[in-house]
Amino acid sequence: MNRVGPRLGRGSRGQTLVEFALILPIFLLIVVGIFDAGRVVYAHHTANNAAREGGRQAIVDQTEAHVQARAAQHAVALGVDPANIEVDYRNPDTPDTADSCLTKDGDPAVGTNEIYGCLAVVRVPYTYDAATPIIGSLMGTIQIAGEVRFPVEFNCVEPDKPQCPVGQ
Repeated sequence: MNRVGPRLGRGSRGQTLVEFALILPIFLLIVVGIFDAGRVVYAHHTANNAAREGGRQAIVDQTEAHVQARAAQHAVALGVDPANIEVDYRNPDTPDTADSCLTKDGDPAVGTNEIYGCLAVVRVPYTYDAATPIIGSLMGTIQIAGEVRFPVEFNCVEPDKPQCPVGQ
């Protein structure tokens, strides 16, 4: 009998094994890279959501510890320390100048009725490191920050006004 086509012999099994050994590391690097990219997106969205929740707290309760705690509570998966969460109040005319919301006397407007109309700015920083050393050496560390700016709606600072509403 005459067969048509190439003959499969003993060498084809070894060739397949060599091809698999060459492709496997590249395939695994791509899969882990997709995994790390998903973690970056997750960290970005989590930091933004935590800043948004902290901002919601800041517009009704200007107690810095409360704002930081609320933001950190929503960034628990990232392990953000509440002390690293930045909270300040800015004049709407100078929104890029930190702590620019001042009274007519030049004192901070927090705790006074002059806080109305100021922007509560909450920033949640996070440093992302890749899960795998190879991807980490390619990308390095990525600085992620969620930031929001909301106008203040209620004047309340504890312990001066211990009945501050919870921004839920």
